[in-house]
Amino acid sequence: MAASMRIGVFLVAAGFPGMAPGDVLRGTTEAIEAAERAGFDDAWIAEHHFMSYGVCPSAVTLAAVALGRTSRITVGTAVSVLSAQHPVALAEQAAILHHVSDGRFRLGVGRGGPWLELEVFGTGTARFERGFPESLDLLCTALNGGPVAADGEFFRFREVSMVPQARMTPVVACTSDGTVRLAAERGLPMLLGMHVGDDEKTETIAAYEAYATGPAAHIGAALGYVADTTEQAVREMRESLPRWLGPGLAGYVPVDGRPPPRRNIAEYVDLLCRIHPVGSAEHCVEKITTTAARTGLRHLILMVEGAGDRARTLENIARLGAEVLPAVRALRPGAA
Repeated sequence: MAASMRIGVFLVAAGFPGMAPGDVLRGTTEAIEAAERAGFDDAWIAEHHFMSYGVCPSAVTLAAVALGRTSRITVGTAVSVLSAQHPVALAEQAAILHHVSDGRFRLGVGRGGPWLELEVFGTGTARFERGFPESLDLLCTALNGGPVAADGEFFRFREVSMVPQARMTPVVACTSDGTVRLAAERGLPMLLGMHVGDDEKTETIAAYEAYATGPAAHIGAALGYVADTTEQAVREMRESLPRWLGPGLAGYVPVDGRPPPRRNIAEYVDLLCRIHPVGSAEHCVEKITTTAARTGLRHLILMVEGAGDRARTLENIARLGAEVLPAVRALRPGAA
């Protein structure tokens, strides 16, 4: 494995039944502080609207809180839903966090889906369906340090100067061939979701490279949970994850009459446990190193909230930091 391997945590702000959203959000910031103490490289916060799957509607806002409570760890959004907000306004927020954190903030964006926020915020399904390239290009221009103007289908305004200016490269969540090509042609790194395994991640990276003019440092998300034995870890995930995923995934409500997504929850949990580092410390190390070897990814972020309990999440982070990270880093040359 290359010396540049990074391991982070991925926080969905998962709304397990019986958990008050405020407690979940406080627990999310505590988890990021714990991840810094445990030696993780970065922490990434998801954004969802009007649903229990994730109770953080503004990943940028929660990232600001986390950055203020930490001193070393990088904090990013995974992802800010670009179809539901103005790209220049998002760039302004990202620039603030970039400057006040001395460069510890990273912006991740995604197209999102045909969900309720398109109706509530007034951006509409048209911008979701065909406006993502325009939004992404405007965001990149606004984060390039110079002035920005627009004369497109969805955005039209005179040239303005970005204040404060910041030069940042956003990460793009890629779940379709079209988005992969958009990211590749613009030289933007991808965020690959935890719903796909090594084979699918490898295929997506190969598709990216077919369109790209140079390499990019992509990020792969995975479920991460450590226990005394692999059997115990899998059993605990099978017990806890369906309580969250069942009502959580049901919260995805399309606004245009298309059928909502359906997934066999038990089969999905089994898939996650099979393809990701869920098990003993030794098993988790093997899974991480195998993923890195098979996909070429050198940056993985682990979803650590699977137990559905604030205290157990903090324990999971501490154990991953103490029992898994040192072993992973011992396998790469030049590790500290």
